[in-house]
Amino acid sequence: MKYLITLFLVCSVLFGQTKAEDKPNVVFILADDLGIGNVGCYGADNYRTPHIDQLAAEGTRFTQCFTAALCGPSRALIMTGRYAFRNGSSNQDACMVMPNKELQLARVFKSAGYKTASIGKWGQLPGNPDESGFDDYLRFNGSGVYRNKKEGKSEEYFVNGTELKLADNEYMPDLMHEHMMKFIKKHKEEPFFVYYPMSSVHGDLLPTPDSAPDAQDLMADNVAYMDKLVGKLVADLEALKLREKTLIIFMGDNGTGKGQAQRATIGGKVLSGMKGTMLECGGLVPMIAHWPAKMTAGKVSTDLIDSTDFLPTFAELSGGTLPQETIFDGKSIAPQLRGGVGTPREWVFNQLASMWYVRDAKWKLNEKDELFDMSDAPFTEKLVTGDHPARSKLAGFLAQLNPAGGVPDSGDGTGRHANKEKKKKEGETKKPEMKAKSTEMPPATTMSAEEQERAAKFDKLDKDKVGKLTREYYMTHQSDANAAGERFDKYDTDKDTFLSRGEYIFKGKKSKK
Repeated sequence: MKYLITLFLVCSVLFGQTKAEDKPNVVFILADDLGIGNVGCYGADNYRTPHIDQLAAEGTRFTQCFTAALCGPSRALIMTGRYAFRNGSSNQDACMVMPNKELQLARVFKSAGYKTASIGKWGQLPGNPDESGFDDYLRFNGSGVYRNKKEGKSEEYFVNGTELKLADNEYMPDLMHEHMMKFIKKHKEEPFFVYYPMSSVHGDLLPTPDSAPDAQDLMADNVAYMDKLVGKLVADLEALKLREKTLIIFMGDNGTGKGQAQRATIGGKVLSGMKGTMLECGGLVPMIAHWPAKMTAGKVSTDLIDSTDFLPTFAELSGGTLPQETIFDGKSIAPQLRGGVGTPREWVFNQLASMWYVRDAKWKLNEKDELFDMSDAPFTEKLVTGDHPARSKLAGFLAQLNPAGGVPDSGDGTGRHANKEKKKKEGETKKPEMKAKSTEMPPATTMSAEEQERAAKFDKLDKDKVGKLTREYYMTHQSDANAAGERFDKYDTDKDTFLSRGEYIFKGKKSKK
């Protein structure tokens, strides 16, 4: 609490005193499912990102930036500056029903006289961007929107409240870039903030405009095209003579997706963790800051950062204000972005569902009181048993936060969904006759050989024995993820976003047995 009070005192002194010439334009690029093992300047073996690497060479590359391990909770941290146990955003579905007043990112810029735009993914947050302080927006539903997947079936997107259809010859990442530059050109004479949550590189991956007809590595193609768009943004800012006074933040929203994690190696080593996990690289993400007017080129910072830090940072840089009655968890890194030293965090906190940990530069302690030696991170995490000074130190930080005393997680324990099993059981209790109908399955002896084989395959996939598979889980456990996505959509006849055992066995058709 002492830390939070200090933050408010610092904010009250700094906010409103930022000189006009020190107020940068800000473009916040949030790449989707991009971990450190996908970015060249972080040592990635299999991916090339020359334009992003150039940002790092001319700015500062941060090596210890942490966020939540799934996109919704991660974006909630950025937007609110508050941990999940305070705002209730500990799972994907809960993020969508947060109180709108929690979303302060655009509002802080608006309070400082900035024009604001949100261009890209928004569906994991409540309402529409204009309800949260954005003057201009382009948004699409879901994740990984690139182009129309099937002829005659157009992807929907929205521009300032108007519903539009993606044309067959349009590519959403290009459309987003064009919309962003139109906004920037319109407001180039006044301070602006652009929140730019990209499509790339979330699955289902599709060929880019630069992909070869026989492309075999769509992940590499999509990383390369994303990098190309970053380079195009920098070149366009240069042409408008805005580059010097524009702060660009480039960041991943969580670690690499499961289907791509094995190839996201550094120095030939597989990283510990991936998207959706509480291991190191579920939440450790690339973060690069580029502000030519203020930053020394080529700096590498090991300062601990978590994504609640962006809100107070932007408030300080812009001169904007934040609600004084609200507890914020972030610590401003504005001094570091201005080329100074600042006062780095001593620890970061990370949460997903009812799982959490606090981590300093060397040690990590989770909600189970398990202590890990992080000296070989991001490759291994060594469990430490028995008494250790680091245990009591980190336990003290957790006691200060008291995450168990905050808003409880409403989800299924993974951070991905609300507790649909609980709701299902409640419904079955009220209507027991529906249970028999929905779960009735023919005995194995009446199934064909192929159906028995598919039943065995489902049971092998369903390791937690919950009787259903999520789309992402199913896709990442198939040899061809894109084809698997199409099969999932075909088999999921009740369109509940899950694949039941029966749907899997009978390929979405009703059993005739």
